Amino acid sequence: MSWFKQGLCFLPVFLVIWSSSTFIVTYLIALFRHDVDIIFPYISDTGANPPESCIFGLMTFISACAGTATIYARYKYVEKLSEDPKVVNPRLNKTAFLFGMLSCLGMCIVATFQETTVTVIHDIGALLFFVTGVLYIILQSVLSHRAYPFGSSMFVCRVRSGVAILAFLAFFPTVICAFFVTQTTLHRDKGDTDYPYHIASAVCEWIVAFSFICFFLTYIDDFKIFTLRVRVECKE
Repeated sequence: MSWFKQGLCFLPVFLVIWSSSTFIVTYLIALFRHDVDIIFPYISDTGANPPESCIFGLMTFISACAGTATIYARYKYVEKLSEDPKVVNPRLNKTAFLFGMLSCLGMCIVATFQETTVTVIHDIGALLFFVTGVLYIILQSVLSHRAYPFGSSMFVCRVRSGVAILAFLAFFPTVICAFFVTQTTLHRDKGDTDYPYHIASAVCEWIVAFSFICFFLTYIDDFKIFTLRVRVECKE
């Protein structure tokens, strides 16, 4: 486990493990309590009722904090690579950082406002999370390719591009099919006219969510080779 202590790789490792646990734990609890159907509920459905709503809110907020730290560390790392503007465009790096922060803000909104309590605010937070999250991983894929051979290997660059494309393609059916879902209850009936739209939207939502997790998984090797330091300056 000595590799875990190298650089800042503990940040993406913690983010990946914790975020995966957030989705899986709340789903299993909601399933055990018969609060959701076993076949692809929306992620937010698994955290709609207590006690899983409390666990979902807390774990999602911690994921947002871990995501903020990881995204900031990645921003500073790419900033170091962009000291030569010919390698990486600093504006592109800042734009990606902004999208990453907005995505974490969306996670905080989702964690705070439950789906069945304040639906409109919850949906706005979810949309903010997914839209800016997809844009973030797309821009990071572009940055990875432009920084090559500095930073990540070509294999990792291609993996990031593949994950970003998958998330981008899955995002649209997530949103489009959701507009055709009229039933608001947590339990679905296969005989409902909107059931196929619900399944398509929910499946794609899970794909997008785990695409984010897979993308941060590719940060581990990069984060082994750098650290961040805080410098204190006192005014005389």
